Amino acid sequence: MWWAQGSAVAPRLALHPTGQGVSLYIPQPAINATVEEDILLSVDYSCHGIPTIEWKYTSSWGVQKIVEWKPGTQANISQSHKDRVCTFDNGSIQLFSVGVRDSGSYIVTVTERLGSSRFGTIVLHVSEILYEDLHFVAVFLAFLVAVAALLISLMWVCNKCAYKFQRKRRHKLKESTTEEIELQDVEC
Repeated sequence: MWWAQGSAVAPRLALHPTGQGVSLYIPQPAINATVEEDILLSVDYSCHGIPTIEWKYTSSWGVQKIVEWKPGTQANISQSHKDRVCTFDNGSIQLFSVGVRDSGSYIVTVTERLGSSRFGTIVLHVSEILYEDLHFVAVFLAFLVAVAALLISLMWVCNKCAYKFQRKRRHKLKESTTEEIELQDVEC
């Protein structure tokens, strides 16, 4: 559980604004997701009156505004995120069908009409489902099966050769024994 106040993030257990101002609660400051997943960037705020909520996306490409709205009114969603964002009155947004390009930092700013504001950051990391890894495993298994088949074939050939060699040796041994016996018979 995290509270975001200004640029500092400090752990707290309850959501209570102190006097005037805005309090912002971010339950999950880091999210890991896979491609095509729907992601909830969850926050909750407390303030006096109706605030303005703004979400921005920052990455190595720069900063991009996603959406701005006041709870209970129509959200002003950027063209880049049309049909991909759903807003909630507690300040949270949902991103539909995220891609690797959506990885980055999402900054939410809650501003009261008197000018007091708080912001917080959620870091989103989107990774691909690595079919290449599965492909590599399949190719590696096929290679192992081929090597095993080759080794089995070589063992079979070696076994046949050894069997033929032993048969020839026995046959020669029999012939030499028979010749010795014949020679012994001749000498007698």
